[in-house]
Amino acid sequence: MALEPHATRNWKLLTRRSVILGSLQLSFAGVLALRMKHLQIEQADQFRLLADENRINIRLLPPKRGEIYDRNGIILAENEPSYRITLVKEDAGDVKAVLANLSKLVPLSQEDIERTFGELNRSAPFLPVTVTDRVSWDDVSRVGINTPALPGITPEVGLSRRYPLSENFTHLIGYVGPVSSRDLEQRQSPDPLLKIPRFQVGKSRIESHLEDRLRGRAGAKHVEVNAVGRVMRELNRQEGAAGENFKLTVDADLQCYIQARLGEDSASAVVIDCQSGDILAMTSSPSFDPNKFVRGISYSDYDELLEDKRKPLVSKAMQGAYPPGSTFKMITAIAGLENGFITPSSTVFCPGHLEISGKKKYCWKRGGHGKVDLAQSIRESCDVFYYDLSLKVGIKKIAETARKFGLGVRHKVDVAVETEGLIPSKEWKKRVRKANWVIGDTANAAIGQGDVLTSPLQLAVMSARLATGKNIIPKLVKSAEDTLDTKEIVPDLDIDKDSLQALQQAMFQVVNDRNGTAYKSRIIEKDYRMVGKTGTSQVFTITEAERRRGITSNEDREWNRRDHALFVCYAPADNPRIAVSVVVEHGGGGSKVAAPIARDIVLQALYGNDPPSKAYPVKDREAIQLRQKELRKLRPNLKNIRKTRA
Repeated sequence: MALEPHATRNWKLLTRRSVILGSLQLSFAGVLALRMKHLQIEQADQFRLLADENRINIRLLPPKRGEIYDRNGIILAENEPSYRITLVKEDAGDVKAVLANLSKLVPLSQEDIERTFGELNRSAPFLPVTVTDRVSWDDVSRVGINTPALPGITPEVGLSRRYPLSENFTHLIGYVGPVSSRDLEQRQSPDPLLKIPRFQVGKSRIESHLEDRLRGRAGAKHVEVNAVGRVMRELNRQEGAAGENFKLTVDADLQCYIQARLGEDSASAVVIDCQSGDILAMTSSPSFDPNKFVRGISYSDYDELLEDKRKPLVSKAMQGAYPPGSTFKMITAIAGLENGFITPSSTVFCPGHLEISGKKKYCWKRGGHGKVDLAQSIRESCDVFYYDLSLKVGIKKIAETARKFGLGVRHKVDVAVETEGLIPSKEWKKRVRKANWVIGDTANAAIGQGDVLTSPLQLAVMSARLATGKNIIPKLVKSAEDTLDTKEIVPDLDIDKDSLQALQQAMFQVVNDRNGTAYKSRIIEKDYRMVGKTGTSQVFTITEAERRRGITSNEDREWNRRDHALFVCYAPADNPRIAVSVVVEHGGGGSKVAAPIARDIVLQALYGNDPPSKAYPVKDREAIQLRQKELRKLRPNLKNIRKTRA
């Protein structure tokens, strides 16, 4: 049947539309097929890699921190297993309720709870956050038994720092603590390890100064995670490298003895090997327990340390800067001898004072010493002899000699903070004080007063160089693989041997001559006789107002206005093995307070244990025996302290 004209037009139109639509569909299918080919074949490797990267995450594994030992292998800083309780927010549900239940099993402070909420808010919900650490095994057991009632809570085990000799080595080793925002800000490119929650880093002293070497290198584990980042399983693990172990030159037994001997005094002492420069002991008192800082010290404990007028947080042996008093007189004497201004037989008359620029400079002995030569000036510590000598020598040569003997310089012994002290000069006073140098300044400096400041470490170095005539360099830290008995060639100081010998003989008389200022602290045992010099450095002069109130002596004043007591020495006299410095803050006279402490330290170091009574003067023996008995109670039993296996 023939179609009508309008039907024919409709059919042709429908056919043309079908062809166009079919062509478009065919073109789209062709493009889609080409795109699928490109993705599935040509870019298959790239998308396979992207899929693996999304599926596999890398997690850091904290390394074992390097340990620290004394020269004999006794452990001073070790790692111990530390149990901690962690919480995963998304598994816990009601975090507040979970923590409330946990607090019934494990002691939790309000500070712990607040810190936990703070870390939960900063962390992803699937990451574990430490609620509390260093908990006991009993606590871990209770948590394990009650796991069904504690969703999201998991007990874990890690490593934490421990200092078995606590207060005895705080000012040498320092301590570690959790990473703070300040720790991260101080580093340009912080190690990713430092971003692990509650990771411990060195905060002070050796722990801080050698942080990069003690920390070690992180390990890694590959874990499979789902689309939201939750860990599904561990695929493989690569352990990191443990931190480097270090051995100190110090002797733990001697260090602990000295810490006990200093007691509650605000004091410090340094012992140096006269041949190698090894620091055998370096103590500061009072001290504090560094273990409190490892997990975070409480505000009350920290405030107590800050408010203590004896400043237990300060390492006095290295950071303390004190007028050296009469212990500086050997420097002035050598400057005079070396530059030809005096000889050992030169004399000065001491009437008890010397007038300089119209002002009287008094000797400590107001009645005067009479005619004094070099040996007597050291033996009896005559000030006038050195006032007179300072007018000839001048501050420039005195300062040069002081630096040659280790004063006014940093010795860089790896404890991070160390004072340079101060050996003043004309240029220094002009720059700092905006004033001209006067001759009275030189006279004050010549007897270790005025602006002169030194540390106990510097005084011990000075003593070692006086004992040997060699450029002794103090050493404290060595790698655990190094040996401590390596013989190094130590160069001689540029000092005339006759000048040095004259000073050594004079210092011998200080302790061993009846007129010497330290005669009461002599050592009787001939093979161990001590050579030394007393010092008393004035902190404040007694004012006229104080005199009117009846304050006429050092003992009448408040503790923090009294003089410092100092003593420097070396022994044995004929073959020096050790040099010692002792400073007792506001202790009074060096001969009365510091010298007896130094004698005990010398004998303890030379004998290697409690010395026999025969080493002491007869009248002192009973008191010494009682003191030794008391000190043994205060010292830790090193037999119970772990030693390195090396």
